[in-house]
Amino acid sequence: MARRCLVSNKGPMVGNRVSHANNKNKRRLLPNLHTIHIRLEDGTRKKLKVAASTLRTMRKSK
Repeated sequence: MARRCLVSNKGPMVGNRVSHANNKNKRRLLPNLHTIHIRLEDGTRKKLKVAASTLRTMRKSK
């Protein structure tokens, strides 16, 4: 499964790791994913990978 939020579709970004000598190396910036359990209307539970920022927004809107 990809490192991607299933709600907001956030995924990895690419950037540079920059040293004090200004050397640049490629790096991946991964989203802060959490696995949560959602209860559906029929009573079953489903696992979702959600970014922490999206989870915070979901909890605010309740």
